[in-house]
Formats: sequence, C-alpha cells, structure tokens
Amino acid sequence: MKSQAGTLLAFRAMFLTVAITPAAIAADRDDVLIADFEGGDYGAWKVTGEAFGPGPAQGTLPNQMPVTGFQGKGLVNTFHNGDGTTGTLTSPTLSVQRKFINFLIGGGGYPGETCINLLVNGKVARTTTGPNTEPGGSEELAWHSWDVGDLEGKQVAIEIVDRRTGGWGHVNVDQIIQSDRAMTVSPEELTRTITLEKDYLNLPVKNGASVRRMEMRIDGRAVRVFDIELAPGEPDWWAPMDVRPFRGKKAVLKINAMAPGSGGLKIIEQTDEIKGAENLYDEPLRPQFHFSQRRGWNNDPNGMVYHDGQYHLFFQHNPYGWKWANMHWGHAVSKDLVHWQELPDVLYPWTQAVGHCFSGSAVVDEHNTAGFQTGNEKVIVAAFTDTGCGEAIAYSNDRGQTFTYYPGNPVVKHAGRDPRLTWYAPGNHWVMAVYDEEKSRAIAFYTSANLKDWQFQSRLEGYYECPEVFELPVDGDAANTRWVVYAADAKYAVGRFDGKTFTPEHEGKHQVHWGAYYASQTFSQTPDGRRIQIGWGRIDMPGMPFNQMMTFPCRLTLRTTDDGIRMFAAPIQEIGLLHKRKLALGAARIEPGAPASVATSGRLFDVRAQFDVGQAKTFGLEIGPARVTYDAAGARLMDMPLAPAGGKIRLQVLVDRPSIEICGNDGRVYQTQALPGAGEIDRIRVFADESPVQLDSLEVYELNSAWSR
Repeated sequence: MKSQAGTLLAFRAMFLTVAITPAAIAADRDDVLIADFEGGDYGAWKVTGEAFGPGPAQGTLPNQMPVTGFQGKGLVNTFHNGDGTTGTLTSPTLSVQRKFINFLIGGGGYPGETCINLLVNGKVARTTTGPNTEPGGSEELAWHSWDVGDLEGKQVAIEIVDRRTGGWGHVNVDQIIQSDRAMTVSPEELTRTITLEKDYLNLPVKNGASVRRMEMRIDGRAVRVFDIELAPGEPDWWAPMDVRPFRGKKAVLKINAMAPGSGGLKIIEQTDEIKGAENLYDEPLRPQFHFSQRRGWNNDPNGMVYHDGQYHLFFQHNPYGWKWANMHWGHAVSKDLVHWQELPDVLYPWTQAVGHCFSGSAVVDEHNTAGFQTGNEKVIVAAFTDTGCGEAIAYSNDRGQTFTYYPGNPVVKHAGRDPRLTWYAPGNHWVMAVYDEEKSRAIAFYTSANLKDWQFQSRLEGYYECPEVFELPVDGDAANTRWVVYAADAKYAVGRFDGKTFTPEHEGKHQVHWGAYYASQTFSQTPDGRRIQIGWGRIDMPGMPFNQMMTFPCRLTLRTTDDGIRMFAAPIQEIGLLHKRKLALGAARIEPGAPASVATSGRLFDVRAQFDVGQAKTFGLEIGPARVTYDAAGARLMDMPLAPAGGKIRLQVLVDRPSIEICGNDGRVYQTQALPGAGEIDRIRVFADESPVQLDSLEVYELNSAWSR
C-alpha cells in the first residue's frame, strides 16, 4: 500500500510519459517536476540494493555530517547504514519536455559510482557526480543542469547510482525538474581574471549562503583552494585574502558553482586595506584583552613558541568563513602576551581537494638538529597534521614569517593527529606526543634525533586530542620536578617521564580548566622559564565578521595540596599592564539581602576578592549579568569543586566584552564562559544568601583595551 505522497510521486512520473511536441510549446514554459522525494517511499521508481533505504531520507542520517541545500523535508540520501551499502534508484520512463533537466546533487564525486545518470535507450547519455573525493568536504547539495534540448520528445529515464563503499561512498539528490531555464551558469561566468595590484582581494561572505569551492591560480598553478559562503549580493562581511606575495601577477579565480544572477565573483574588490574594517578591534563583541583574529574563524592555539624577543601564537584559522572549515595556521606575535599583532597566515592546505593543516606545535631548533638552518637565524620548526598525508613538518628561517614544507613528509603516518614537539635534554633527543586512535584513544610517544626520522616508543591510554607533555617544579623547587601530560579536554596527569614512557603517579585524571575551554597549548620556551598556557575560548560571536577567541594566558604551576600534587592555572601578572582606575572595599560583613558594591564604568575588569567562609552558605560576586557563586555546603565554585584554603576563598575574575574567566584560590580551578549582554557594567556587588559572609577585601581594576595604541 503506497503512501499518499508516494502515489503522487508515481502519478507525476507516469504523467511525464505523455509525449508533447516541442513546436506546440511556447518559449519559457512552466517548469515540470520530475521528483521532489517528499513522499514516504519512492513510488514507481525501481530500487535495487540497500543504499536507498525504505524511502527518501528526512535530511541527515545517523553518523553523517549535516546535509544541507536540499528543498522541503525529503531527499535521496544513500548514506543509509553508512558508506558500506550500494544500490540504484531508477525512474519510470518519461518524456523530455523542456530544454534542461535541473537537479540538486551532493555527496561522493566518483564517476559511475556516486552519480545521477540520464538514460536514453538504456544507455548513459548524461551523468553528474557529487563534489567530494577527499576527507573533509561538505554534504551540501548544489544545482546542476543538463542541456537536453536535442532530446525533446524522446523517452528517457533517470538513474541514481551508488556503487561505491568507503569514504564518500554515497550520493545525495533532490528536486529533479524539467525547465526552459538552466539552474547553473556557463563556465565563463565561473571564472574571473584579475591583475593583482593591491594588498588584498576582499571576498564577499554571506553567512548561511551556499558553500562554494573556490581557487586562485597563478601562472597556471593553484595557490589558494578553499570553501566559501560566497555572497550572491550584499555580503555580511568581507574576507581579506592577502595577495602581496603575488603582486603584479594575473590571478585566475574559479568557483565550482553559482546561481544565475549571483554577484559572486563580480563583486570581489582589490584594496590596500581590509574592506569594511573601519571599526576593526572595536566591534561590539570584539574581545579587548583576549586575542581574536581580524576576520573569520579560529579554534585551537598552535605552535606557541618564544623566539628573539617575541611570543609567536599560531592558531587554527578559517580566513574565509564564520564557521569551522579551511584549516590554515594563522599567526600573531606579541612582546608581552597582552598586546598582539596579527600577521599573514603561514600554513595553507596542501591539496587542491581542500585538505586541512590541523593542529600541531613549534620549537626553536637551537642546535640545528634538522639541518634546516641556512644563516645565523635559528630555525622555527612546526609539526602539524596535514590531512593529505599525516604528521608533517615545515620550517622557517625568517622568524616564523614564512614556512617551507619538508619534502619528506609525512614524518609519522598513523591513525591520529596533533603532534606536540618537546626537547628531552637528558636523552639529547626530541619527543613527539601525538594523539593516536589506532586501537583506542591514547597519546603515542615517538623520539627523534633530527625531527625527521621518528621511532615509536610507547602509548598512554585514555587521553584525547591535542596532547602536551612538559616538566614543572613542585612548589617552585627546581630540584623536585614532575612531568605533566595534558589533553584537549583539560584532563591531566602528574608523573614521571624518561623521554620514552610516561608513568602517572596517581589513579584517574585531574582537571583545572572548566567551561568553554578546549585544546590549550603552552609555550615551548619563555625567557623567564614560566610555563604559560593559552586555550581556545569556545564562545560564539553572532553578527560579527569573526568568531571564537583565545583565553587569557595563564601561568601553570605544580603545588602540594591536601589531595596531593596538583596543577594550578592563574592569569599572568601582565594583566597589570592594562590596569587603570582601582576601586576597593575593605573588610565588611555581608548580610543576606544587603549586598555591598562599588560603582564602576565600562565593560573590562580585573576583579579580586577574598572571603572568610566561616558559617556562610552561598556568596559571591554579581558583575553585570553574571553571578559568580560559591556554595560552601557543596564546596563548589560555580560547577567546579573547590574547598576553602585556610578557611578562605579567593577569586579573580576577568571580564571582557564577550567573556568572563573565573579563577578560584589562586588557580586551583579556572573557568571560561560567555558573558551575555553587551552593555556597560555600572556596579559590582558582593552578595550573601541565607547567612552572612565575611568579606576580607574587594579590589576592582578597570582595564584599558589591549588594542588601544
């Protein structure tokens, strides 16, 4: 028994078998729907195999990336039970009645295996695949058109094919329509040639627009390949492509698809400044003392290293979109960890199929162990996951401004990512700690004398991506040290490391960072020996031309507590560089319902308070829309476990435009969160609930912006 919608689909297919002579039809006739796949089954279409499931899919299937670009609620999606299934779906015979057959298609890009075919007398007369053959990519459907003017009045059939298993072994199809208008544009309209005369090509981005594959070719070679939500008209923001290395050259811009009438390539502009950046660094949600990139998306900090008077912060960067995609390595430098200067991106996807330069680390090769040094300048060597090959290295002889890809890559090939390099002085060798999921989640340790040739040594089970391994003194005693293993989810272990194997000194894992915090990294070297950490602040910036941020740098220390040796994370003292007006409250008894407060002005604060817990129940700070609460009965600061130290609770709270960071008891716990609202904060209050609390002190420092010059 067919569903009503399935019967309608079959009726439409049978209706189209009626031949109509082209001469009897006026120009620009109404479209004729072949199939929209809105029914509960495929109607009169013939199904073979298992890939097509019991009927049209309702969007994304289990374990599939989000499927977008289809119309209505249903579509053909052969990811049924994953990429291991195959089959075909064939329409009843129909008559060609218009000049074009238009359809939406996505998924795998394998000719004859993941495709839609037009059959004439049972033979393939037209065929189109999806766009994807490499890891990554997108499940978005895009319009394609077949010119069938020469077939008008003839009997044909539509065949959708999935004969492939493995990665991208599926195809997505929707909205098959006969029309006198093509839904795609000519190849000439998908290309634009520009002589590069200025610093930037400004690409128009419309958040939520169809994702297009774009490339820029110089002298016949693709030098930039990426995905972009290219604006068809007025953009939400402009993505600047730094083209200074190609000044004077002719650039050929190509895009894989574009809707008819789209502005697309036509509205790309050349300028010497970033277009639309009149209020750069002062946008409503721009962090004022946390690093954030000028445009696009960021996630993990990468390659953090100190060299020749500068801290280098590399980071995962999508220069061409507000969301994750196109993983490059962005680059910024600072002399004080507070004031940052963003430089051009340094690592680009290496494959024309849009691979990614995933996370990794960097070191200064002080002894030129790799032999990359060509002058007096010490070489910076970066290790990262190239999704096109494996764990790769690149090196810079110009203080991190440009990198050369090592031709012998990959240096390690395995089922993992995110290599972290460390010099192990007692063994006079390098260590690579890298996430490995060959059999289970683990950190794998490799060693090398020259950064090129690596030998596997051991695995530490149970840890996730972006691993770190480093040594710290306990209670500041350089003669008593421990090693720390740290992972992206902020779980860590304290133990011993012999340069090959890490041995924890305790059961389970510890945690110091909480909240919207992930994938942190520490600087490989610092001039004063401090271990300084920066994380990815996972905070959305809606309506901005940039998204996400870095957390404020923290100093890591190991201290002896009643629970054993634990790691502490506290904001670095350089926050004092931004201090301006100081406001304070002295010792006071805070009664329930009678908060004490200081009048403030602005949105940027460094707030420090100390409480004597005594018999108090719940107390804390109210800072604008945020309530920082300590629950004495549960011994919890917000949702973090924190016992009083000597009967005291000490708080340091950093308040920026989009974020708030809460440090408890000098770094015993640390939390990063979004701060709702965007207005100024005119008062900071100290409160108590249920019973009084003794406030020992409150200090509020209003802060300058780090972007002010």
